[in-house]
Amino acid sequence: MDTLPSSPPALETFQRLNLFRLPAGFRGRNAVYVQLWWMVHSTLFRYSPQFAYGFRRWLLRLFGADIGDKVLVRASARITYPWKVRIGDYSWIGDDVVLYSLGRIDIGSHAVVSQRSYLCAGDHDAAMPDFPIRGLPVIIEDGAWVATDVFVGPGVTVRKDAVVGARSSVFKDVPAGMICHGTPCRPIRPRTSTIRS
Repeated sequence: MDTLPSSPPALETFQRLNLFRLPAGFRGRNAVYVQLWWMVHSTLFRYSPQFAYGFRRWLLRLFGADIGDKVLVRASARITYPWKVRIGDYSWIGDDVVLYSLGRIDIGSHAVVSQRSYLCAGDHDAAMPDFPIRGLPVIIEDGAWVATDVFVGPGVTVRKDAVVGARSSVFKDVPAGMICHGTPCRPIRPRTSTIRS
């Protein structure tokens, strides 16, 4: 008589999302303030004219961001919690960039974050059943360029004058002055200058 194979063992359930609790003060502001920012962001910020960089800088500062001189932030950029963001002088934030600022996001001076890039300053602890949320900083140092459609993960620093090539995924710190690319992102060669003396 043929016997049917036994069923595979039941997989353990790691996540119990009914246990999840947002830590007190995690957002850095109360719920009303957060909702107010999201309403302002989805209207006044989002639909401001392309050239209205000064207006968008003003809105970001109004909601607690530390924004340097002549910073260019495109209207389609999305900033979760501006009070957790610092952007240094003369830096550029391109179209459809996401600054997912669950933790601090610190962008230096003369830095570029190009279109459709995603800076992710937070995650969840996948080993814990209550799936706790964590804010982990993302740092883009002075003169660095994060090119098109790059993912920069939680806790990562892109060092001074580094370049991260298009469509890379960055899970570890990027060394200073290097051109890096890939998934996972790796150093390729030193960045050279064409500045003439």
